Order: sequence, then C-alpha cells, then structure tokens
Amino acid sequence: MKADRIYNFNAGPAALPLPVLEEIQESFLNFAGAGMSVTEISHRSKWFDDVINDAVARVKRILKLDDRFHVLFLQGGASMQFCMVPMNLLGAGDSADYVNTGTWSTKAIKEAKIQGKSINMVASTEDRNFSCIPQAISFSADAVYAHITSNNTIKGTHWAHFPETGGVPIVSDMSSDIFSRSLDIEKFGLIYAGAQKNMGPAGVCLVIIRDDLLARTPGDIPTMLRYTTYAEKNSMYNTPPCFAIYTVQLVLKWLEETIGGLDKMAELNRKKAGLLYDYMDQSGFYRGTAEKESRSLMNVTFRLPSEDLEKTFVAEAIKNGLGGLKGHRSVGGCRASIYNPTPLAAVEALVDFMKAFERKHG
Repeated sequence: MKADRIYNFNAGPAALPLPVLEEIQESFLNFAGAGMSVTEISHRSKWFDDVINDAVARVKRILKLDDRFHVLFLQGGASMQFCMVPMNLLGAGDSADYVNTGTWSTKAIKEAKIQGKSINMVASTEDRNFSCIPQAISFSADAVYAHITSNNTIKGTHWAHFPETGGVPIVSDMSSDIFSRSLDIEKFGLIYAGAQKNMGPAGVCLVIIRDDLLARTPGDIPTMLRYTTYAEKNSMYNTPPCFAIYTVQLVLKWLEETIGGLDKMAELNRKKAGLLYDYMDQSGFYRGTAEKESRSLMNVTFRLPSEDLEKTFVAEAIKNGLGGLKGHRSVGGCRASIYNPTPLAAVEALVDFMKAFERKHG
C-alpha cells in the first residue's frame, strides 16, 4: 500500500485497482498521444472509438458472450434500469416474476408497479429481515422474464447458485458482483450493473441484453429510454460518460491481463471472503448478519456487541488506514466491501485490526 493511501472498504463508489489509477494518472493530460486529456477528447474521435470498442470486446470475451448479446453503456445508474427493464420488455398483457431480497429488489418492484405493469412477486425473504436468499421458487411459465438482484450490498447476501426458471430468461441487477465469477450466460436475457461498485467509477451503467429481449422494445416510449437507441448507435446516440467508460475499459484489461480472468478472480474472492468469515465465526465478538449459505463474497456485514463499540471500531479503523467500514445507514452495524479491486493484503490488514480490537475491547 502506498504511504498516502488507505485500504478502501467503501460499498460504492468503491476501490479501483491501483494499476488502473496509475495508468489514468499517467495519461490524464495527454491521452494516447492526442495532446488532450481523456476527459477532453471527442466521443466521435478515433481515440474514443478505440476505448469503447475495446471495452465492448473485453466484456464479450470475459463473459463468453456470443453474437446474440449486445453490450451497452448507459447513464442513470442501475436505478434507471429499475424502470427501463419493464418499460422495454413488458407490453400489454405481459407479466414478469420478481424475487425480493432487499432494498434494491424492492425499488425495482416499485418502479415496475408505478408503470402499471403486471408483476408477480414469487418469493421474498422480508420475513427473515432479508438475511438469506430464498429457495425452491416456483416461477411462472408464461413470465417474460424473472428478475433477481444477484448480490445484496446492504444485507450482505448473494445468490451462490442462480435459480432454475424453466427457461424464462433471468434479468439480473449485478451492480455489486459483476465480473466476480463465471456465469452460465444461457440463463440470462438481460444483465445490468452500475459501475461504481465492482468495475469502475460512478456515471455509467453496463447493460447486456439478448436479441430476443431487445426485439421487445416498443417504439412509443421516449427515445432515450429505449434499449434499441443504444444498441443501434454503439452506446453513442448522445454523448456518453466517456471517462467512466474509459476507466471500465482499464479495469477489464486489468481483470483479463493481470488477474487472468473470471476463474482466477473468483478464486481470489473466495479466499478474501473466507479469511474474514472464518475469523468472525470463531471470534464470538463479531456477528455476521447474513445466513451462512447466503453470504456475499463482496459485502461482509457484521455487528459488534454494542452500537457504541461499532462507532469506536469504525473510528479506530480509519486511524489505522482502514476506511469505509460503517454499515449502510438503513441497517447500521459494520460492512467490509471487498470487491474485485480490493487486494488480499487489505483483508489481511482488516483481520489483524479486528483481532487487536477484540483483544482491547472484548
């Protein structure tokens, strides 16, 4: 770790790989010999064409997408997708299944209902305080899609195995665990992910949509809310968030060329999360809030014996170079977000601090 940087456990905007930040720093004033910053070049220039085309190619290569899938870069974050998905995919007489596993699922359901769409909430873990992922779900055979949130940043849960939907395409909000593991892409019709958690800075949302779902886009919704608008113009119908896309491109390059792809990334993510969960399980001082079989590998949520101790923990952690450990404002407690860019050394440093804090206050 560089002397003037801390270990960053923020949930989003979150940590970026240090080599990516260094490459941005190096080329910020003169990008690719343009004599201009990457924040100054035209989105209609060859320089930016190279950026966005490489980003698209890397997404397709990393996730093993075939020609049925379109890679789009949109604005509005994942929250915009809560309304765009049903607006584009559900026509008159259509319905979709939704699984409610927490805050973001709840918001997605709300945005679909605002439009008067037919929504079936086929499963929810609200009665268990969203501490787990539901099992044995009965999906509707005639649903246009089945919507899930693959990772719950607030409650610290994730889908260890994606559900069997009987052939109904899954639409998934993967904002906080995109590119953290391999996917059986045949299950998915649409994936969306705000960049600011696991693949870049705030300002751009990645959307991956399959041909058959893209074809459902109606012509009577606003132009900027149609998926076809972006698919037909390589995400450049209007000025896209160029710098955010550039950073995503560099993160994907780091994932491919430095880490070695999704299998290597998944192995590292399991090791990081295992180190933290194993210590908490034997501690007795720290209590994980998610049920074991549903624990997230990206967001580790936990409580201490009292709220006062939690405040002290967060304050002392910052003094020890460990930032972003305060839990979400809606639930309190503590949270360590250990996304792809978070190095193993950061988790090791956190566990060492937790041990010392327990010795002092336990």
